[in-house]
Amino acid sequence: QVQLVESGGRLVQPGDSLRLSCAASGRTFSTLSMGWFRQAPGEERTFVAGISQNNITTQYADSVKGRLAVSRDMAKNTVYLQMNSLKPEDTAVYYCAATSRLGVWTNSRSFDYWGQGTQVTVSS
Repeated sequence: QVQLVESGGRLVQPGDSLRLSCAASGRTFSTLSMGWFRQAPGEERTFVAGISQNNITTQYADSVKGRLAVSRDMAKNTVYLQMNSLKPEDTAVYYCAATSRLGVWTNSRSFDYWGQGTQVTVSS
């Protein structure tokens, strides 16, 4: 079992920055590959960013490349999503996910554990 708790979502203006956090517990953090997904109302959940358990490999959706960055703090069992130059299209509930599978994964079906989500709203 893995428990994930996201935090940091709030209302921001276009162009602002925001950092989301995901605290993991219940299993050795170094064994988990982590991912960030988002879901807007009426839309399907889509991949945003992922990072491997070795903290070396990352991958991003084309829509967020250059604006968002995923990282992890092994000592704090926490993964982050730094969000810069935010756009209204970034508005969504953001979910943290974890899997024991090796590597970086972009398909939601590859992840076994999910957080409750945190709302990010980008609006002027």
